[in-house]
Amino acid sequence: MQENNFPKLHNASWPGVVGKGPDSEPTISIDTMIDLTANAAVEGVKFDGFDLFLFEPHLDINASDDGIKIIADKARAKNLEIGSLVAPVWAPVGGGSAMGSKAERDKFLEQIKKSSKIGYKLRELGVRPHGVIRIDSSADPASWAKDPVGNTKLIAQTFREACDIAADYGESLAAEGEICWGGMHGWKAMVDTLEAVNRPNIGFQADMAHTLLYLLGYNKPDERILPKDFQWEDRATLTEGLKTLTAALRPWTIDFHVAQNDGTVFGAGSHDKTGRHCLASDPNGKLNITEDAGFWLRDDQGELTKKFKHICWDGCMFPNEVMMQPKTWNDILKAMINVRQKHGWYEAE
Repeated sequence: MQENNFPKLHNASWPGVVGKGPDSEPTISIDTMIDLTANAAVEGVKFDGFDLFLFEPHLDINASDDGIKIIADKARAKNLEIGSLVAPVWAPVGGGSAMGSKAERDKFLEQIKKSSKIGYKLRELGVRPHGVIRIDSSADPASWAKDPVGNTKLIAQTFREACDIAADYGESLAAEGEICWGGMHGWKAMVDTLEAVNRPNIGFQADMAHTLLYLLGYNKPDERILPKDFQWEDRATLTEGLKTLTAALRPWTIDFHVAQNDGTVFGAGSHDKTGRHCLASDPNGKLNITEDAGFWLRDDQGELTKKFKHICWDGCMFPNEVMMQPKTWNDILKAMINVRQKHGWYEAE
């Protein structure tokens, strides 16, 4: 029997940037994040690649072809692929609200165009065989709630235009379900938004840490799945909740983050509070990472969906001291390997 070699195992580079900066800890360079990823190993198995945030100091969204080639060469030098890309769609970094004024929405779309060009170039350079572009609404839930119908309509319109731009470059967009983004802050709201977009190249990016908060109705109490008196020791009820959640969102899922959550929210630096990412070995983690990944990677009949060629670990807002320890990444890689062993497959390459 062949050892599973799919989905490929990726690390995220953006924990070196997200939640860092002047109002938090210093950023960690892309070179360091690549080295930490490349140096991790568990019984001879290593990460296959990394997913990339298109933001300085990792990769400038306005990077030239030469700048894009430099990061492609860095990945290739470490025998790593580049997978999904995070588009910087937020107003403070050059984007704008997807439900904002025309000027704001135009800025959002400009960031999608720049991201799609980079994605295309990385594929052309041969270092990005698969992956999507991650987006969100760049709007907060409170603002969305002032006009749920109208704002969802605006977000969907912006996302449709974004999909058309991405399609010109052969790219697909994945909307990440985080409780801090308006129109995406509840599981039903997320489905409503995706259905309203009605484009073939949009889907959902499921992050195990973020989506766990959907079950509790954070920021969207009317969409709570678990009972208000729920206790985390009640694994049977949690399992049923995960089944309900994934039945609705799995059909849309085109990108997947393995992660752990302790049932709380957290924000660092300028990042709004969202589902807290915990270490794979955190004793307070509420998920059984290996088992619960299966709700996203297998359909209702237990068959593998094989809808994406790689999965990524996401551990945003870990302290720098933790991120600089090799054990952190070896433990994470081990968790990823366990997921692939249980829910992966083999393909001749």
